[in-house]
Amino acid sequence: MAEIALGITGGISAYKAVEIARGLQQAGHGVTAVMTRGARRFVMPLTLEAITGREVVTDLWASGRNVDIEHIALATRIDLLLVAPATANTLARFAQGHADDFLSAMFLATRAPVVLAPAMNSQMYAHPAVVRNLALLRERGATIVDPGSGYLACGWVGQGRLADLDQILAAVSAGLRGLASPLTGRRVLITAGPTYEDIDPVRFIGNRASGRMGFALATEAVRRGAQVTVITGPSRVPAPAGAEVVPVRSAADMHAAVMARADAADVVIMAAAVADYTIDPAAQKIAKADGPLVLTLRRTRDILADVGALPSRAQGRPVLIGFAAETHDVVAHARGKLERKKADLIVANDVSRTDAGFDVDQNAVTLISATDVTEVPLQPKLGVARHILDRVEQLLPAASEA
Repeated sequence: MAEIALGITGGISAYKAVEIARGLQQAGHGVTAVMTRGARRFVMPLTLEAITGREVVTDLWASGRNVDIEHIALATRIDLLLVAPATANTLARFAQGHADDFLSAMFLATRAPVVLAPAMNSQMYAHPAVVRNLALLRERGATIVDPGSGYLACGWVGQGRLADLDQILAAVSAGLRGLASPLTGRRVLITAGPTYEDIDPVRFIGNRASGRMGFALATEAVRRGAQVTVITGPSRVPAPAGAEVVPVRSAADMHAAVMARADAADVVIMAAAVADYTIDPAAQKIAKADGPLVLTLRRTRDILADVGALPSRAQGRPVLIGFAAETHDVVAHARGKLERKKADLIVANDVSRTDAGFDVDQNAVTLISATDVTEVPLQPKLGVARHILDRVEQLLPAASEA
């Protein structure tokens, strides 16, 4: 049995929360209802109390509520937070990090999986602000149960009514399955971001990688219970919560950090865009001259190949995932990389696209193994991370048996 917090916000669909609470109980879960002030205009807390058999949380400031810092205590002990219905106002507050009532404060404090079921007028649902907030919440790891289409309480016809009970319960079940992931307790090493190769004290050679894909992988691996270490080049993206973060700058720095940890890892995912060439930097700033500047570049050490050559790889450990950023013949180049580097899986992406790859929030990749090729369509990078880690989980049993 899982412990679930059921957040109920102020929309006409709030009455359906009674049915949701009953469905969760029938699935064997314990349910604590958390109602916003708006929700209490549609449903009485007494109704949810009778259904759940528990006190309904309605006020962050209720007398005695802060003795044990209840929003933190509840956030810590739950296995999943479900908000149904989730209004446009609630989505905006979650996305912006507001904490002005019990539900929003608990949302910020919990590290449990979050499932959000929006419900609102169809015009509101299609508004760019709502679309942006939903995309941001997805990117941060929340599961969104898209609303259904049909007649709405306001008299309009369109998408916006609360998803059906079975869809919501299925999303809850999927979120809870992540708690028993094969990655739970495993040591996962992930590289992220670019590397910078210094030319002199003020200039460097770099690339457009932002670290978003590697950080998305780290966020999802943490959610699945892994012990995650992220070795990241310079990045302006916030570091993933719950992971150990090791900052590096150059390809040599990243090589040293990875090789010092790879032997102890169960999984190594090389998502960083590591420089293929470096330079011996000048001690002083190179002065501008009239003629051309000639720089002599030399090859960096191949981190993916060096991990692939570890003696333990003969026994399939660590599971090794490489990335291939290509502009043409994506699958052919990635397949060659898979064989040369002795990896278990290559994640290939076409970085010539403007809507995917480097320094954008979405990605579309191809997963290439020795036996198959799988296309992952354009979606937020956290969704891509889930596809990749699903494959990693499939590879883990084979690795442990080898």
